[in-house]
Amino acid sequence: MKVGLFATCINSIYFTRTVTATQTVLERLGVELVETEQVCCGQMHINSGYPDLAKPLVDTVEKNFKDCDFIVAPSASCIGSLREHEDRPELVAKCFDLSEFLVDVLKVTDVGATFNHKVTLHTTCHSLRVAKLGDKPQQLLRAVRGIELIELPESDSCCGFGGTFSVKNSDVSGAMLADKMRNISSTKAEYVVSADNSCLMHIGGGLQRERSSIEVIHLAEILAKTNG
Repeated sequence: MKVGLFATCINSIYFTRTVTATQTVLERLGVELVETEQVCCGQMHINSGYPDLAKPLVDTVEKNFKDCDFIVAPSASCIGSLREHEDRPELVAKCFDLSEFLVDVLKVTDVGATFNHKVTLHTTCHSLRVAKLGDKPQQLLRAVRGIELIELPESDSCCGFGGTFSVKNSDVSGAMLADKMRNISSTKAEYVVSADNSCLMHIGGGLQRERSSIEVIHLAEILAKTNG
């Protein structure tokens, strides 16, 4: 089994710790990672209404990962975006978010992680409605030693990010974020976890502005921890 780690743009630039954590988890489980040249999946272009501009980028994804049996990313949104290219069935069949690759392909929920903290899970729009991860992130979190997983009220509601939506519709985005932060705060969790750093960046910014003690953390980073 040859696996290509698709880091994604936002993780490669801003959240390299998530990429490292993903690599750590996969290698711990004996996965052979194939070195690949990274490229954008074109999600920004599609979400902004320019799907034709995404095609050359997706062409490059196919080319760069052609020798891989699977393409695994710590990003439900980018995987979900790649899966929208139904005219490329071979590419779509290869693409997996980290959580579903672990649960559905490797048949693993306990990855040997320890995290002695209270956390609540934000199920992002793409993970829920596009990538359709179901409860796979929850399955992985429940198997983490020392963790206390607290249910987030209205966990399936949008945080208001939506890429360029948060720029073009900032007032609406801000109102949605306020609702999300209120629900997060009500859990009294120490961390809010998600499968997408884009949403965590949005939520984290709001929490920081409110001087909240709640921190954001990517699912892969929890799964990589072995010392709590």
